Amino acid sequence: MRVFKVGPDFLDPMILERASGNPVYQLDLWMAGGDHCRRLLFDAAGDADLILVEGVMGFYDGSPSSADLSALFGIPAVVVISAASIGQTFAAIAHGLTTYRDDITFAGVLANGVASAKHAQMIAAGAADGARLLGSIWRSQTMSLPERHLGLVQPGEVDDLHTRLEAAAGAVAGTDLVDLLPEVEFSEPPAESAPKLLEQLSIAVARDECFSFLYAANLRLLAKMGANLLYFSPLADRTIPPADSLYLPGGYPELYLERLEKNATMKQSITAHFEADKPIYAECGGMLYLLDRLTDREGRSGQMVGLLPGHAVMQNRLAALGYHEAEFSAGTLRGHTFHHSLMQSPLAPAAVSKHLYDGSPGEAVYRLKKLCASYLHLYFPSHPIACTELFLLNS
Repeated sequence: MRVFKVGPDFLDPMILERASGNPVYQLDLWMAGGDHCRRLLFDAAGDADLILVEGVMGFYDGSPSSADLSALFGIPAVVVISAASIGQTFAAIAHGLTTYRDDITFAGVLANGVASAKHAQMIAAGAADGARLLGSIWRSQTMSLPERHLGLVQPGEVDDLHTRLEAAAGAVAGTDLVDLLPEVEFSEPPAESAPKLLEQLSIAVARDECFSFLYAANLRLLAKMGANLLYFSPLADRTIPPADSLYLPGGYPELYLERLEKNATMKQSITAHFEADKPIYAECGGMLYLLDRLTDREGRSGQMVGLLPGHAVMQNRLAALGYHEAEFSAGTLRGHTFHHSLMQSPLAPAAVSKHLYDGSPGEAVYRLKKLCASYLHLYFPSHPIACTELFLLNS
């Protein structure tokens, strides 16, 4: 079984990976393009009997949307509709969703959050002449997942995650969904180019419960281009592994202020890497870790690495969200931004990203010697050659 996630999300794929037992890749038509998404689906179809794709937001929301992906690849859609506080109206919503466009095949609809057997009967009676009702998912706390800012709580922090996933699997097993999934054939796309520009290059990659926002496709591309990826934990390890380059991804440094501040040898190790004139690429939470200080929403402050002059403060509301693209010397890299902090720095940006929809200025890209940092989460396959600039010693 292979599972994919539409859109740029990091947290949902972590849960989906635990549930499926396989890495979860994003299918994002804007960040990655149609050929790249087709390649991921084609490769997965070669070794899996079942492929599921979780959509993003509402089925028709965004451009490109989950509906666009379904239409492009001929993937039949199952629409999960909240049935909370409605009865026969469920049928009208299902009818609208399944007839809004005529280029999408719908396998059916699922009613979610159904309160009782009587409630299920009301929904079934109203939906009899509309879209095919595959069944009802009962309202239950046993399979709900905890949330916080940025989305779902990471799987390693949910002690009873397996029990919750088993409950969800049991609920789905009680519907007609598993009996209705049709076969889909994916045509083979053009071969993807991954020149060995990073051959014999070692990249230390921060990866733990604090720094976890990593695209599986980014790591796969770096490896295909010849890089040797060395994983470490800024929370638990004393130093970074000996490496040519350093990759600090996003995550939740605000939740681990004290541990990050107290790990002095790790901060010294990162500083020594910087002073040796070796590349560092830091995005979002990784960038906040490199600042002088970081303050959480309760006003607690921690001293960070101190390579980037400045201070960031967590906010009680979302500070930025959306797709962006940024120019690098070898080309344009695409990605997205999603953060709850505001940052102040005397350092002038080396570049500024552009918003997808209106081209307006977006996130600052900071350069200091061979350090590149930004709030942006870049999707490396959007321009494989350009991403090498972030890690090459001679960039």
